[in-house]
Amino acid sequence: MAGVSEYIVVGSILFALGLVGFFSRRNLIVMFLSTEVMFQGIVVNVVAFSGLHQNMDGQMFALFLLVIAAVEAGLALGMIVLLYRRRGTLDAEAWSAMHG
Repeated sequence: MAGVSEYIVVGSILFALGLVGFFSRRNLIVMFLSTEVMFQGIVVNVVAFSGLHQNMDGQMFALFLLVIAAVEAGLALGMIVLLYRRRGTLDAEAWSAMHG
């Protein structure tokens, strides 16, 4: 059975991969998916620390975080579709300039 340190390492790797993906890509969908990977790394760490302290509160909080992530994914993908219809591109650089 894996110890808590292995779960923390896996969660940290997931978070780091998501962070690298977020800062290295310009496509809005890839940036959104990278934030979801970072979020899953956080959830893995919350469950690991919950197991370390023999407390179910962390696991219930992780379940709550997964529900929030599902709602956020639906809203964000809807906004990305709306942005694509408005400009015809998903490049983040195209959206950085403010137009009045």
